Amino acid sequence: MSSILTNNSAMVALQTLRSINKNLAATQSEISTGKTVGSAKDNAAVWAISKVMEADVKGFQSISDSLSLGESTVAVAQNASETISDLLTDIKGKIVNAQESNVDRSKIQDDINVLRDQITAVAGAAQFNGLNLLSNRENTADTGTVQVLSSLDRASNGTVGISYIDVSKNDLGLEVADYTAGTATATGSGGSISGALDAASVVALTGAATPPTQTLVIDTVAAGTAVQVNISAAAGTVGAAFNDATREVAYVARDGDTQADVANALADAFNARVSAAIDDGTLAETSTIAAAVTVAGTGVATITFTGETGTGNNFSLQAVETVGVTQGGGLEDLAGIDVTTDAGAESALEDIEGLIQTAIDAAADFGSVRGRIETQSEFISNLTDSLKSGIGALVDADMEAASARLQALQVQQQLGVQALSIANSAPQTILSLFRG
Repeated sequence: MSSILTNNSAMVALQTLRSINKNLAATQSEISTGKTVGSAKDNAAVWAISKVMEADVKGFQSISDSLSLGESTVAVAQNASETISDLLTDIKGKIVNAQESNVDRSKIQDDINVLRDQITAVAGAAQFNGLNLLSNRENTADTGTVQVLSSLDRASNGTVGISYIDVSKNDLGLEVADYTAGTATATGSGGSISGALDAASVVALTGAATPPTQTLVIDTVAAGTAVQVNISAAAGTVGAAFNDATREVAYVARDGDTQADVANALADAFNARVSAAIDDGTLAETSTIAAAVTVAGTGVATITFTGETGTGNNFSLQAVETVGVTQGGGLEDLAGIDVTTDAGAESALEDIEGLIQTAIDAAADFGSVRGRIETQSEFISNLTDSLKSGIGALVDADMEAASARLQALQVQQQLGVQALSIANSAPQTILSLFRG
């Protein structure tokens, strides 16, 4: 049956042409944008995943910038540390020359002073963007460690965390600490002196049948607080060798210091004072006076001070916690080197070894961290490339397939137009039925 009101062939042809035009528009959009999924309506799930990954890529690009900045900062500190190590080695050569008695020690001292000034200049200039990793004299929390943004970590539940590479400062300054500027808050003694230092009494190490001992327990550490062990003795006793106020047995805690760091620093200062007394003949070379450190599994450190057996070998210890002090530099002992005398030249030779090791340790620390930053930077670069490839696999259009599909759809469109034209002309045949 033919009808001029309902043209089924035309409706079928029109639906087909509409479908072809819709596919053609989608293909043309793919070709113009380069994406199969250009918006959420194309594929909501894939679009959402790609957007999260794109956000991560943007974050990793910022992390890459942070790593570059951190690497440059550490590189400056490393190079400066190595330079200071070389300068200290030059100073050691001067000190060795000063061991001869028939040399002009005053001239050698002048050379040492020039090298010392150069070290000060290098340490002061070793900053990048205002940050100097060779200065750790701050007494507030979180100043002894610099954090370099290193990673963006997305968990399976969608939460995002941040990872850092910690860079510890290494103080290579020559500032001399001032332990007298603070206020003694408490003194303590007893079989064990805790970090609270709340027992006010003095412990005497007196001669006995066996060497007397006294312990100082460091169970807490506060940045900017100095712990002093004051030693005094009556005139005429072996302990009087410690009454030299020029050698302070004290240490100012830096940010990041542990109980062991403070305890070892105090013990080293005490033992250095003993060595000095032996060198100048005040104590016998067989002296048993010493300080030793033990560290518990909890991190609490104990210093054991050992006296000497025998009558007249008495001295007293007093632990004092001091606040408001002036922090010293890591190379502060360099300021006291004086080779113009026999004793000074001999003492300088011992001191310079420790100073060189301090600079070497700092350079090694910075070199290790710099290597880690470089490795992380390379990883982030590769990871970013992988994420970009993954995003492309999800949303990018296959241009070869799109080109072939475009040509096929264009032919289909032409045929669809022809089919619709033929279908629309069908009612014209009905007129022949009414012609005479």
